Amino acid sequence: MSATTTFAPSCTPSHTDTQPLPVLGREVLVPLVTGGEAPYAALDYAASAPALQRVWDDVAAYAPYYGSVHRGAGHLSQLSTELYEQSRRTVAEFLGCREGDQVVFTRATTDSLNLLASVLPQGTSVFVFETEHHASLLPWRAHEVTYLDAPRSPEQAVATLESALRSAPAGPKLVCVTGASNVTGEVWPVRELARAAHRHGARLVLDAAQLAPHRPVSLAGLEADWVALSGHKLYAPFGAGVLAGRADWLRTAEPYLAGGGASRRVTRGPDGSVAVEWQHNEARHEAGSPNVIGAYAIASACRALTEAGFGRLIAREEQLLARLRAGLAGLPEVRILSLFGQDADRVGVLSFVVEGWNSSHFAAALSAEYGIGVRDGLFCAHPLLRTLLGQQGDTPGECGAPEAAPGELPQPSAGGTPTLNAVRVSFGAGTPDEHVDRFVAAVRELVREGARWNYRTEDGRCVPEKAQAPAAG
Repeated sequence: MSATTTFAPSCTPSHTDTQPLPVLGREVLVPLVTGGEAPYAALDYAASAPALQRVWDDVAAYAPYYGSVHRGAGHLSQLSTELYEQSRRTVAEFLGCREGDQVVFTRATTDSLNLLASVLPQGTSVFVFETEHHASLLPWRAHEVTYLDAPRSPEQAVATLESALRSAPAGPKLVCVTGASNVTGEVWPVRELARAAHRHGARLVLDAAQLAPHRPVSLAGLEADWVALSGHKLYAPFGAGVLAGRADWLRTAEPYLAGGGASRRVTRGPDGSVAVEWQHNEARHEAGSPNVIGAYAIASACRALTEAGFGRLIAREEQLLARLRAGLAGLPEVRILSLFGQDADRVGVLSFVVEGWNSSHFAAALSAEYGIGVRDGLFCAHPLLRTLLGQQGDTPGECGAPEAAPGELPQPSAGGTPTLNAVRVSFGAGTPDEHVDRFVAAVRELVREGARWNYRTEDGRCVPEKAQAPAAG
């Protein structure tokens, strides 16, 4: 009996052209320091998007049938194995994989790119822009890495890469580039960069963690060699990710992890040594018991987004983005961060600083006084934030307020403009209009009237004072 006949995945879209997709958490109420509660406005999709209701329902329907994958003769084990491999095929279709491409299930984008880094042939030269998220900036350090300066236009990005590759040494070469910035939301010219890479004998891996939840991603269409993404940003937060693409380097390298599943045959020789014959398919890099629920959740999200139609989702997101930017445009104290300019194509991710405010203080006030969840800090993209904020040298840690004495409110830099961190607002297919409108109204009120509560630093974070006393003045 097949997985699809035993528990059918949801297949009826529960939305209209103008409505967000149903997600978990829409009815959650959070306490406000000023009294009462408010529906939580989740505007941190770029970090982790809420689970689609469709994904949750599919996982719940499968849960009673959960069993070991590739490891059992029992009915539930066979069912789970079929489901796992069908999920692989669903993801391959969603990502426009070509004949011969492999889809390897991982833990997340970071895991996917570290896996790819581990299989690069000896002597591979890697090229990566300083604008990358740390997940795509750091895994290559065991190889010869060329870090490229931040471009100020898509055209400059292509020209910068062309110049670097033109003078690259002989041997295998890899370019790693993001599809959409996790800081600015700006969309990168992936196809043009892939073509530039191929002109110079290089391969390209696409970090699609931020792009895939917002735009269709096709390996064939973008002419990329690999793509990496995370389930927790794709409305499937169940601990899985994907590396998909060319099989040759994956097949010839040592397994990413050694263990059961990755091994095809293990024997002992007369001298007591152990010899291993490794798998040649995706299992080579999926040692251990596979995360079948995580894989199935990603496949469910892929189906849901495909059925909803990216055309509709993009149109609605652009409306929300226009609404957000129009609201912030009337506040001269707010400076939106951008590499390619304010008219650049972008997904629903936007970072900004506010004159006279430390960004951690601003984000804390949004949460404590308005029930709005955003991100503050450097967003695991320290070099990019330094460039956008005009910083030189060291900056504070990843998140939270700058160093201050215990209980002391973090202060903006000289001149009233904070340069230590930024605020990021991000949204997607499950965001209602009301959340964006409430965010804009809250920003306007904070900028014009200030916080209504007192705040302090605690363990590196800006938090509201516990005492029930509003801010003076």
